[in-house]
Amino acid sequence: MFIINKKIPLGNIKFPRKFVLPALLILVSCILAVVLITKRKDVTLIIDGKTTNIVTYKDTVKAALIENDIEIGEKDKISPNLDAELVDDTTITIKRAVNVTVSVDGKNLDILTAEEDVESLLNTEGIALKEKDKIIPPKETKLYDGLAIDITRVENKTETESSPVEYETVVKTDSSLPNNISKTLQEGENGEKKITYDVVYEDGQEVSRTKISEEIVKEPKDKIVVKGTYPAMPISRGGSTMSYSRVITAKATAYWATNGVGKTYTATGRVAVRNTEGYSTIAVDPRVIPYGTKLFVQGYGFAIAADCGSAIKGNTIDVFFNTKQEALSWGVKYVKVYILE
Repeated sequence: MFIINKKIPLGNIKFPRKFVLPALLILVSCILAVVLITKRKDVTLIIDGKTTNIVTYKDTVKAALIENDIEIGEKDKISPNLDAELVDDTTITIKRAVNVTVSVDGKNLDILTAEEDVESLLNTEGIALKEKDKIIPPKETKLYDGLAIDITRVENKTETESSPVEYETVVKTDSSLPNNISKTLQEGENGEKKITYDVVYEDGQEVSRTKISEEIVKEPKDKIVVKGTYPAMPISRGGSTMSYSRVITAKATAYWATNGVGKTYTATGRVAVRNTEGYSTIAVDPRVIPYGTKLFVQGYGFAIAADCGSAIKGNTIDVFFNTKQEALSWGVKYVKVYILE
């Protein structure tokens, strides 16, 4: 017996209709399942450090975010970018922008930023810091909403000022001059010095000044005074020279003869006299000027202490005049009284 193998084209095979439709549905379902499995993507979403896992069938980062109602602000940072192709196991990182204030160079800047820390913010905004500038808080501080950053500009300057050098007074003695006489031999003149400072300014205001150096550019000129040491002032009387042992400043009043007539007797029993050619009578405090002391009263002349009075106390004298008019003309004055030797 002979068996003959003959290939029959499938196209010539006739399937019953009741089997065709179910077969097609199964085929489409398989294809869809394969497509869905292929497009499914497990995505890790990290927003400001908080992690969420999502499943999406979208092809881009932007589409996946829109699908999950996640908005991206203008200053927010996102990685990968919105147009990046989305694949399975993608991690999307979003850093939300925060509002911070930067005070610098006299301005308050309101900045919306998604930078990580103060230093990166300054770099992004083009705010340069010099070596000595001060910043609060420190550059490594993490940014957060409402953070205030204060920058103080610090500048050192070398400044030079001129200052006077005070002259000194040099006193010399001269035994040929009376001890109440002094003469200026040379007038004093201030010198000049140059002082160099290191000056620190903060935001344009001086906060410290440290002297670096000092240089004399002009020496001062001393004032030279000669003072006498001779212990007594010679007083001329009738061509002869008289000396005094000391001098006092006294309050000088005046009195006149009793009732303007007759003689006035002093406390020492003498008759009060006004003698312009000799010694006139004056009243004194005998505890200060003893009775009988010979004197020279400035503006009055030579006198002798021979009287006293209830109002004559301490450095007070009362000079005698012959008439009331003379006494009133004298009035009250302060005079030098020389105690003669």
